[in-house]
Amino acid sequence: MLSNIGIPGLILVLVIALIIFGPSKLPEIGRAFGSTLKEFKNATNDLVNGEDNSKEKQQLKAVEKDDQKTGS
Repeated sequence: MLSNIGIPGLILVLVIALIIFGPSKLPEIGRAFGSTLKEFKNATNDLVNGEDNSKEKQQLKAVEKDDQKTGS
């Protein structure tokens, strides 16, 4: 969908955003959008790699229990 916009369309969208939100709000909107994308990416990676991480966590807990039993 976004691959069909092109440079003129992107410029048009940016000009409309500048008119609607003003120059002072655009950096805040950009930061919010970037942080949202970062959180979404992290959540997606956690879901995809969740099984691997849970196995690693279980192994770490087992090692910690063994260390507590031996007094290390």
